[in-house]
Amino acid sequence: MTAPEAGTARPGQAPASPELLRSVFRRHAAGVAVITAYGTGPVGFTATSLTSVAAEPPMVSFGVSATSSSWPVLADAEYVGVHVLGEHQRELAARFARSGADRFGPPTSWARGPQGVPLLDGVLAWLVCRVEARVPAGDHRIVLARAVTGDPAGAGRPLLYHQGGFHALGPARD
Repeated sequence: MTAPEAGTARPGQAPASPELLRSVFRRHAAGVAVITAYGTGPVGFTATSLTSVAAEPPMVSFGVSATSSSWPVLADAEYVGVHVLGEHQRELAARFARSGADRFGPPTSWARGPQGVPLLDGVLAWLVCRVEARVPAGDHRIVLARAVTGDPAGAGRPLLYHQGGFHALGPARD
């Protein structure tokens, strides 16, 4: 088999567009996190863009829309909470993804944690991170944050986002 010539179109190839990017990433399974911060009150949103950036120093990144209702607080927040959700938390993920929802009202269970960051109960793991940088990236901002404390000891398996919905992993295999 020979390699195609550079610039050769492939079947189904489409020009870059927001729709193309969304379609490609619907096929990419991602872990689900909730990012929180505190301004005049708690704010938070569901994120599938959480990434481990470095182990030394321990840093993460996530993307947030510049038009998100959470962005004005995140734009100034010194600390954020990063919560890895479990497969039992589909409703929580949906609540924090829904525009206009009372994300911190009942039945959400949370408390102010280190640095005043809202921490959600029952998650698989959480970090409190100090924001190091906010990088413009199109209609989003990439937030780089250094972990200062956390807890990885929650029980359960991770929640995944794929094809526009929240899913559990398949059966465990030995």
